[in-house]
Amino acid sequence: MEKQIWIPFLNNFFYELGQVFELTVQAVKGIFQKPFEKRIFLQQLEEVGVNSLPVVSLTAAFGGLVFGLQTYLAFHRYIGPGSESQGGPIIAVGLCRELIPILVGLMVAGRVGSAMAAEIGTMKITEQIDALLSLGASPIKYLVVPRVLASLIMVPCLTLYGDVIGIFGGFTYNVYLMHVNQTLYVQNTLKYFEIWDVSVGLIKAVVFGLVIAIVGCWQGMTTEGGAEGVGRATTKSVVVASISILILNFFLSKILPATLK
Repeated sequence: MEKQIWIPFLNNFFYELGQVFELTVQAVKGIFQKPFEKRIFLQQLEEVGVNSLPVVSLTAAFGGLVFGLQTYLAFHRYIGPGSESQGGPIIAVGLCRELIPILVGLMVAGRVGSAMAAEIGTMKITEQIDALLSLGASPIKYLVVPRVLASLIMVPCLTLYGDVIGIFGGFTYNVYLMHVNQTLYVQNTLKYFEIWDVSVGLIKAVVFGLVIAIVGCWQGMTTEGGAEGVGRATTKSVVVASISILILNFFLSKILPATLK
């Protein structure tokens, strides 16, 4: 009975994994091939980047505030009053290396990845993709490549923007709300915080951007079953992208060195 359950599951898993890998290879190759769909690319830059700024701003701001709150409480409780200014580098490093890339990735996966799956899925069930093929156009070049490239560019940009907002949120809570010594807080942060910490988050963001775009486009390109199929594809794209981000984050954190010194 167990074999009857696991064998179809594994077959389906590796089949879908092969589809994703093939789509990724074709999309990466398509980035360097002409012609380039400039108009769609600019639209996707706006959709992925500019339109995501409000949700990223709120997420990063309150993520920084909460992280600043918990760091303040930890130093105040376990090390003692007066040690809270030592939390600045912990807040900055934790936000830039881990929290902000994950939060931005999850927010973009929920907002943009689902939209990609729904848009391309609707085109699939209404046979617009078949029409592209009949006209000699490549659906990969026309639909997937602009979205992948826009995600590769804008997700790191959103992450860098979120780093600034999150660090400022942690600074605001500690310095302005809890009256931590501002000079010591800033000095400790600048002393222990490195550019490499930001770079680690940006490397993760590039990987997350690729995952979000590929998963969203893959679900859209394989949509079947009318409106109900579009709904399933949209839901699955968010779930798969979010889980993939969390799993990849662990392995990237393990692989990337803590410091370059």
